[in-house]
Amino acid sequence: MKTIGVVLSGCGVQDGSEIHEAVATLLALSKRGAKAICFAPDDDQARVMDHARGQETLENRNMLTEAARIARGEISPLSSANVEELDGIILPGGFGAALNLSDFASQGNEMTIRPDLETLLGAFADAGKPIAALCIAPPILAKLMQRRGVTGAKVTIGTDAGTAGKISAMGQTHMNASATEVVVDSRHKLVSSPAYMLAGNIAELFAGIDNAVCALLEMA
Repeated sequence: MKTIGVVLSGCGVQDGSEIHEAVATLLALSKRGAKAICFAPDDDQARVMDHARGQETLENRNMLTEAARIARGEISPLSSANVEELDGIILPGGFGAALNLSDFASQGNEMTIRPDLETLLGAFADAGKPIAALCIAPPILAKLMQRRGVTGAKVTIGTDAGTAGKISAMGQTHMNASATEVVVDSRHKLVSSPAYMLAGNIAELFAGIDNAVCALLEMA
């Protein structure tokens, strides 16, 4: 049985992990006989949104505490993730990937990755173990590769020209893809899929994420 780390960043599309994407990831892993272990940073979110009103609130919320809602309490701090105990790792989307796991939302191609996450992903790259990212999370892969001196790594966020341009500015290759398609960079063991960057409904979303999970497990 393959064991895959799932990195969450809160609970909610506008300020944390996109719930449908996270659940679809967990379902796809279970259907394919893999064990999922959820992790999240034990730190405050960059912002908190009232999802009913689409407005930012003044409260603080902890990523680990919020992500535990998705994981039904079975979650560990990101700092405890050990590459030796995992066969691969996947980052669902949601704006938390661009706010909490990185600062892509504000800094674009000049973004930084959370240091603990960058260290963990670097360990996966060093070990030749696959990394997958969904929706708006693939820029994290682009920056990771840039920081490692790699150019031309293939990733996708779908077809959005502005975001694709920021990936290109980091020296990587953006590949246009539909909601159900997956871009696999076999050389660098990277998997990416657009998820809700393009998916029109939850069924289409699951088809793309299931394909991404399949590609991840084939390389694990």
